[in-house]
Amino acid sequence: MENHTSTPAPTARLKKGAGRSLKSGGAWIYDNEIDAVTGTYENGQMVQVEDFDGYPLGQGFINLNSTIAIRMMTRKKDTIVDENFIEMRVRNAWEYRKATVDTGSCRLIFGEADFLPGIVIDKFSDILVVESLALGIDRLKKTILDKLTAVLREDGIHIRGVYERSDAKVRLQEGMERFKGFIGKPFDTKVEIMENGVRYIVDVQDGQKTGFFLDQKYNRLAIQRLCPGKTVLDCFTHTGSFALNAGIAGASSVLGIDASQLAVRQAIENAALNHLSDRVSFQCADVFELLPQLEAEGRQYDVVILDPPAFTKSRNSIKNAVKGYREINLRGMKLVKDGGYLATCSCSHFMDPDLFQKTIREASAGVHKRLRQVEYRTQSMDHPILWSGEESSYYLKFFIFQVCEER
Repeated sequence: MENHTSTPAPTARLKKGAGRSLKSGGAWIYDNEIDAVTGTYENGQMVQVEDFDGYPLGQGFINLNSTIAIRMMTRKKDTIVDENFIEMRVRNAWEYRKATVDTGSCRLIFGEADFLPGIVIDKFSDILVVESLALGIDRLKKTILDKLTAVLREDGIHIRGVYERSDAKVRLQEGMERFKGFIGKPFDTKVEIMENGVRYIVDVQDGQKTGFFLDQKYNRLAIQRLCPGKTVLDCFTHTGSFALNAGIAGASSVLGIDASQLAVRQAIENAALNHLSDRVSFQCADVFELLPQLEAEGRQYDVVILDPPAFTKSRNSIKNAVKGYREINLRGMKLVKDGGYLATCSCSHFMDPDLFQKTIREASAGVHKRLRQVEYRTQSMDHPILWSGEESSYYLKFFIFQVCEER
């Protein structure tokens, strides 16, 4: 924790006119917004932040190795960021989850949206998976985990292990090494969870991100009511989550497609775990190549699900991403029976809701289909959207449409 002495705290002063995102509720200060830093400090340390005229703006972790030079921890000048402060933040995050989501498996800490910038912690049954992406918060990682497990224990939840998945490239921009491994005692990294009545084996060691995409929890549930007795095509199925929700809801047949052989193998195992192997099957293929083949064969489905990975992770590649989303939605609509349903989504931060809607509209016009919106959804409530700066947004956009022929 911070070492509080009589020595004046180091202070970062902003340039005149800078800090607009911060002042509108954001948590980041960029390196080009800082006029000067006074006092002795090292990267990862807490500093006071003040405006160009000396007005106090709060406290945050500084790291001049990063473009995001300061991540704010509090808007209060005199708050002491100690173990009590961390416990308060963690407890607030847990109380919010208890009130909003099924906590059997969920995201417990979602970085800036839980006022703990740069750290993500997921709970898979009785296992925690942590991803630490910022130097300052990394120094508090042990304290955050200790306080979190203690708060959970108060509600009778005993965590048997913690695994770290801090292996993202963004760590290098913070001057940190990438890391993946156990924190504490080792355990079997294949963890069984249940969500929406579906059982999964989550690979917290080698699965994507922290092992499972918890943000789609209630979007997966939303497609269940469309699927009883229906034929379903699930594209970019990963480990089979949407396909299995369709199967558990009573679909007559489900085909899941993914380009990863590892993911398909895990999806097949998950289908067997749920006794759905007779109705839910999986195929390893490139979705962009397979959909035209299915169309040429005259295949049609009652429900088509499109859950692709992010086609862009920067503004520079957004044009190509739009082409990809337009193409995949166009192909998907062609495979939906008249009056059937299309579930389609984008998890790209830079594909904003308006642009995504425009792209889907263009795709429907291209295949002469009319879309009737059933519902629009975003990420699960354990991935809260903080109405402020760009750190938190509607990154996940999820539509369900009824697809009708033009008449």
